[in-house]
Amino acid sequence: MDGRSGLELANDNAATHWLAMAGVLGWESRTADGYTAVRCEGDPGDSHRVVITRRPADAAALTRELLSLFRDWETGSLSLEDPYGVLDLSGHGCESALAMPVMVRPPDGPVGGPVGGPAGRPPDGPPRAPADGPSRGPARGLVDGSAENLVGGPSAAPPVAPVRSPAVSVEQALVEEDLALLERVVVQGFPMPGRMPLRRGRLFPAALDALDGRRAWLARRGGEAAGACVSWDDGTAVGLYWVAVLEPHRSHGVARALLEAALRAHPQRAATLTATLLGEPLYRKLGFVEQAVSTWWRYPATVTRS
Repeated sequence: MDGRSGLELANDNAATHWLAMAGVLGWESRTADGYTAVRCEGDPGDSHRVVITRRPADAAALTRELLSLFRDWETGSLSLEDPYGVLDLSGHGCESALAMPVMVRPPDGPVGGPVGGPAGRPPDGPPRAPADGPSRGPARGLVDGSAENLVGGPSAAPPVAPVRSPAVSVEQALVEEDLALLERVVVQGFPMPGRMPLRRGRLFPAALDALDGRRAWLARRGGEAAGACVSWDDGTAVGLYWVAVLEPHRSHGVARALLEAALRAHPQRAATLTATLLGEPLYRKLGFVEQAVSTWWRYPATVTRS
C-alpha cells in the first residue's frame, strides 16, 4: 500500500468507482478537497452520491459547500457516506440511516490476520456510534429549510478462471445472460424495493460492463444463481461492492466463495469494502480489519406517522 491510510484507500476506491460510472453514463460529478459527488440521474431510483474522502478541517464549512451543491443540482434524493462521523445533516431534512464499518484487507493478507489499530477502536475513525445514530432535529429542507422546495483506471485484465467447489461455483459474468442474472441477484438479495419491478439495466446499465477495472462475479449453487458482487480495481486497491446472496442460499458458503474469487483475482491489491452486520464476521475471517464506522446520511428523512 502507498502512504495513504487504509481508510483513505477505501474512501478513494469508492470515489473513483462512482466517478468511473459517472464518466460512462454521462452523469455530472464534482471532485473537491475532501469529497467526491456524483449527480446520479439515470433512473428514478437513483440518489445523488457523496463520499467524504478526507477528514474536513471545518465540518461547518463543508456542510455549507455541500448544501450549495445540492441546491445547484436540485437534489431530491441523496446518499452521503461520512466515514469520519463529523457531519450533522439532521437539521436539513436528512437522517443518519446507516452506520457501517469500513474494512480493509492488506495485499496477500492472511485470512483472519490482525491488522490495524487497537482492538475495539478503528485506527482512522471515531469509536462506534450508538445504534440509533446522532440525535435528529426537526426535518427541514436540504437548502432553505423547506423540503417542499426541493425537486427531485487501470488496464483491462483477462478473465479469471472460475472457482468451483462441490456445491458452489463462481465465475466472472461476461455474457448477457449472466449479467442479467447478476443484476437480479443484487436487486433481490439486498433487497432493493425501489428497483422493483426488476428491469435489466436499471441498476447496472450495459455501459458499465466495458469499464476497465470493473469485474462482475456470479455464484451458482446447485446450478442456480445464488450470489453476486462487483469488484473495482483503481490501480492501488480493489473495492468489493454489492455483495448479495439470495435468501435460500445463505449460510452455504456462497458469500465466502464470491469474496475468495475476487481476492484471488487481485493478489497484489489491498481490498476494501463497507460491511453490513450480517457480512462483518465473514469479512474478519478473510482478513479484513475495521478502519472506521461510516455514517450514511439519506435525504429525504423517513416520514414517521403516529
